[in-house]
Amino acid sequence: MSCNNCEIDLFNGILQFATDDAILELYYNHGMLLRSIDCPVCGQTCVKSGIYFRCQKTWRISIRDGREFETTKCNFRKSIFHKTWLERSQLALQQNFRFMMMWLQTNASREELIFNNVGISKQTIVDWSMFCREVCIYACHSSTVRLGGEGIIVEIDEAKFGKRKYNRGRIVDGVWVFGGIERFTGNSFMVAVPDRSSATLLGIIRDRILPGTTIISDCWRAYDCLAHHGFQHLRVNHSLNFVDPTTGAHTQNIERTWREVRDNIPSYGRREEHMEGYLAEYYFKKKNIPSD
Repeated sequence: MSCNNCEIDLFNGILQFATDDAILELYYNHGMLLRSIDCPVCGQTCVKSGIYFRCQKTWRISIRDGREFETTKCNFRKSIFHKTWLERSQLALQQNFRFMMMWLQTNASREELIFNNVGISKQTIVDWSMFCREVCIYACHSSTVRLGGEGIIVEIDEAKFGKRKYNRGRIVDGVWVFGGIERFTGNSFMVAVPDRSSATLLGIIRDRILPGTTIISDCWRAYDCLAHHGFQHLRVNHSLNFVDPTTGAHTQNIERTWREVRDNIPSYGRREEHMEGYLAEYYFKKKNIPSD
């Protein structure tokens, strides 16, 4: 999703009413911050005061033969940002909120947009983008489900994300990504792979797709063994047809997914070791942010 001037106006309009208290309440509602903690010293629930949790428990301590006492407080205090990704942030709360709104609502070509509208350095933008992608990776790993099953179709394909010399000629650098998408539900997976060998791809297929699934692929030879591993296998020869004239098999859904992924990862400055994060970002946004 690209961010035009109307979207920037929308962001600014929202921020006019986004007080620090409103932003904190939003973060509480989304589980980014805890509403309360128990004091590790005395076990009492701490009271939130400003940006701190404070323990208000008091004791009376005998100081002379049980006849004279003094009152003492626990005085435990901990920041509400403790053990969250905001704990060591040098960004003001408004900057953090503005950054995350723009990061979630725009594609990967957003550095200048954020730089001009948030007021943070480009290195900070890079660092926080990496933090956000780490969260996306964790969320994707936590919600992994196997696709398919009896009577369900899953399309699979590989795509190389790379660059061409002078924008023409053969691809000279890049990363192979293997993916699958389930018909009708849109559930999917995408994995960066070192190669397209049968051993590599079959291992992922058996890990991510249930036996009995009808798998549709192109005619890449690495898929020739699928029928021997509990899958129904249909092929489409893309050198002849986009849709097989006999079976009706096609991989148009996964092909469309590759186009969407390409639109949402950087065209320049992309590092191979960050591909998992780019894929996780795309998957997280597709699952959690409604499209227009």
